[in-house]
Amino acid sequence: VTLVESGGGSVQAGGSLTLSCQASGVLFRATSMAWWRQAPGEEREFVAQITWDRDSTAYGDSAKGRFTISRDNAKNMVYLQMNALKPEDTAVYYCNAKERGVRGETWGRGTRVTVSS
Repeated sequence: VTLVESGGGSVQAGGSLTLSCQASGVLFRATSMAWWRQAPGEEREFVAQITWDRDSTAYGDSAKGRFTISRDNAKNMVYLQMNALKPEDTAVYYCNAKERGVRGETWGRGTRVTVSS
């Protein structure tokens, strides 16, 4: 299983970014996908998840109301639309995959987001 994130970059506070994650080597429609992030000196933090069944979504407190996770099963892609970005959103954002019935999970290498004030 391989996950490749893209879409990170630098943006001013209040701006928007959309992160993408391309999955391969996995039965994508049976895989729950998530975004996590890690700021310098901090622990990895849950951002958002979208399940494989019924596309149920969940968000970490920092993402609620500003971020939206979505997926395109035809393209094996998951997205994170981030609006109203704040300097505290600065972090490396990681894509995560958990395939139904498969032990373990897979992480991407991350994409860096920097939000300046």
